[in-house]
Amino acid sequence: MTSQTGLNQRQKAAVIVRLLLDDDEVAGLDRLDTATQTLLAQEMAGMELIDRNTRDAVITEFCDRLEAVGVTFPGNLDGTLAMLGARLSDDSTDQLRRTAAINGHSDPWVRLCDLPKESLIALANAESVELVALMLSKLPVEAASATFIALPRERARVVAQAMSMTSGVTPAALRRVGLVLLQAAEALPKPAIPTPACDRMGAILNFATADLRDDVLGALDERDMEFADGVRKAIFIFAHIPARIEPREVPKIVRELDQTTLVRALAAPAEADAAAAEFILSNLSQRMADGLREEREALGKPRAKEVDEAMTEVINAIRRLQESNQLTLKLPQDEE
Repeated sequence: MTSQTGLNQRQKAAVIVRLLLDDDEVAGLDRLDTATQTLLAQEMAGMELIDRNTRDAVITEFCDRLEAVGVTFPGNLDGTLAMLGARLSDDSTDQLRRTAAINGHSDPWVRLCDLPKESLIALANAESVELVALMLSKLPVEAASATFIALPRERARVVAQAMSMTSGVTPAALRRVGLVLLQAAEALPKPAIPTPACDRMGAILNFATADLRDDVLGALDERDMEFADGVRKAIFIFAHIPARIEPREVPKIVRELDQTTLVRALAAPAEADAAAAEFILSNLSQRMADGLREEREALGKPRAKEVDEAMTEVINAIRRLQESNQLTLKLPQDEE
């Protein structure tokens, strides 16, 4: 449709964008979908000279439309969820994204890449090797590697051979495969308690005394060594800090703690705990570390209960940072 300027709506949009380019103010073009960006670029490529009167008419019409706008909506699910932010529960957000992906309103591979490792492994063992090969080709390398390694040896060989045939797949076919896999993932049984049992037991033992922790692990070794091994990997205590925390993360952890708690934790007398305290101090600024050492000396010998409580609070702070994705624990040494 043309207007009194003789330009259609796409050409008018091209004029506005061209004018904004002169002022380096075209922010947010990357938020347009690929098809819209392509149409805009093609329209601009086919235009040459626009006279001053036409330019002014386009600007006037554009401003009039802006003034007439009462409220705007994103027009897509991702934009809507970004606008609503934390006002929606995680379950509601997840359900909306799943429904949109299954109904073909969003990219199913985004959802598939967010699936937990256990779900990806279940799909890799249940679906045809061709679909699994495509799935591994689309997943992030870390997730694809973890899924592939978990496959039985013979199936892993067949999937590896099938990956040689994935290079010629079309975008449309890849989308259909994604929908099939996503629907299969939705059909997987959902555990009533999503956290693995070994992780839950490990989290509980984090707050147990050392002798109780050793006693429980010894009993688990006798009954179920595999479960006991999983529990050991899930346990994270103060003495594990040097092995599980990146040095650059230490200042972030310290900022989460009050000074008294930190000083008491740094006064832990056990050899492994003292090594963790020194690791913390060595990764702070010299001035801060010296100040904390002076406060520790002035503290004398705190009660064992106070030290234990302080070390527990350090672990709680680390767990809070981990849960909010501000910190990532390194794998235990035997997993690296």
